[in-house]
Amino acid sequence: MSTFTRITPPRVKVGLVAGGLGAYWPQFPDLLPQLQRSAARVSERMREFDAEIVDVGFISDAQEGAQAAEKLREAGCDLIVGFLTTYMTATMLAPIAQRSGAPMLLINLQPTESMDHATFDTGQWLAYCGACPLPEMANAFTRLGIAFRSVSGYLEDERAWTKIGRWVRAAGVRAALRRGRHGLLGHLYPGMMDVATDLTLVSANFGGHVEVLEFDDLRVRVEKVTGDEAAERVKLARDVFELADSVDEDDLEWAARVSVGLDRLVEDFELDSLAYYHRGLDGEIHERLGAGMILGASLLTARGIPAAGEYELRTSLAMLIMDRLGAGGSFTEFQALDFHRGHVEMGHDGPAHLAISARRPLLRGLGVYHGKRGWGVSVEFDVKHGPVTVFGLRQARDGRYGFVVSEGEVVDGPHLQIGNTTSRVDFGCDPGEWTDAWSATGISHHWALGTGHRAADLQATADLLGADLTLVQP
Repeated sequence: MSTFTRITPPRVKVGLVAGGLGAYWPQFPDLLPQLQRSAARVSERMREFDAEIVDVGFISDAQEGAQAAEKLREAGCDLIVGFLTTYMTATMLAPIAQRSGAPMLLINLQPTESMDHATFDTGQWLAYCGACPLPEMANAFTRLGIAFRSVSGYLEDERAWTKIGRWVRAAGVRAALRRGRHGLLGHLYPGMMDVATDLTLVSANFGGHVEVLEFDDLRVRVEKVTGDEAAERVKLARDVFELADSVDEDDLEWAARVSVGLDRLVEDFELDSLAYYHRGLDGEIHERLGAGMILGASLLTARGIPAAGEYELRTSLAMLIMDRLGAGGSFTEFQALDFHRGHVEMGHDGPAHLAISARRPLLRGLGVYHGKRGWGVSVEFDVKHGPVTVFGLRQARDGRYGFVVSEGEVVDGPHLQIGNTTSRVDFGCDPGEWTDAWSATGISHHWALGTGHRAADLQATADLLGADLTLVQP
């Protein structure tokens, strides 16, 4: 890519079906038109989300339910929303849930906050009876082995629509993981047992594909970068970053070449995320490539293609999840504890999500990368002050992935000027107690730091993925 342009991920596809018991229609002629108006309003509100809505209309019996099931199965939805407008039997929705393979969300949204009890007759009451079939659906789905979730409220209930939107976003994240192509470039940082990942477990837990790459795949693409392309990327770096006096022009030009090569690598292998590391030796080409990654990896991350250093595949996945939730997500680890101010200092000398920087990000030239070979430019900034969430993926002994989450606040304070993305996070407790509680979960030593309090969104995402979530709030 020659410009700093954020990617546009595929839109989440949401199936929508509304229904009610057809036996009521001849008994109460005004009921079906009212329920259909409610269904139209739900369809209208659903289209306000950033989603492709597949609306198969209104069903009144099991036969129509089976027809809707086939339409939704063929559509390949990421989430199916069943609108319970009034009482309906479980046989009307069971085939939809069984055949689609998509997560089910049942919504019960009555017309208004409350009935007019003094004037309502049976037909008018039935329009408020969407709660009636919900336990029946829950019982039937449980016995059929079908996971489900529900939201109850009324048509213009913003609390309910906030919850529905959360499930739509979570379905989008699940879809991104199931269809994702995740690059793994280079080799494991020697000795990091926590980082080591069985690649099959990624597909087992989330779906998707891990593409194993060699640094030579990057080398041949960097070698083909022209002088004009490198100059254009240097110009982009000067536009996006503030440059410290320590930046060496040759190092910047090299980082720009690596950045262009990285973009081509991502395009050629159609990658949605990337984790990388290479040690190298004595300034040879692979060492220089590994040391020149931070600029390009940060630009990729800002464009929506998260890149994590130190071969940390699970953290590049966590960064992808946070990015798709709109939280950014920067590569992060512990740096120090400030017991005087009550802060946990965290960050990393690697890729950063530029969209969550508190100011124009800085490029700093480094003569040495601590613990790594090579030298070059690194990104430095503080995350925007305010609510933040730290989120990582834990791998349990049985191979299952779990979400580890904690909410805090980025606050002001002194920062080291060493080319790291350092932030001070106040978790509302003693930093030592928080550190012990966080570490006790079995999380690895890297995670993603994103803006906003995202525990509820992450809980919904974990639910759709069948993963456990541990919330750390000592």
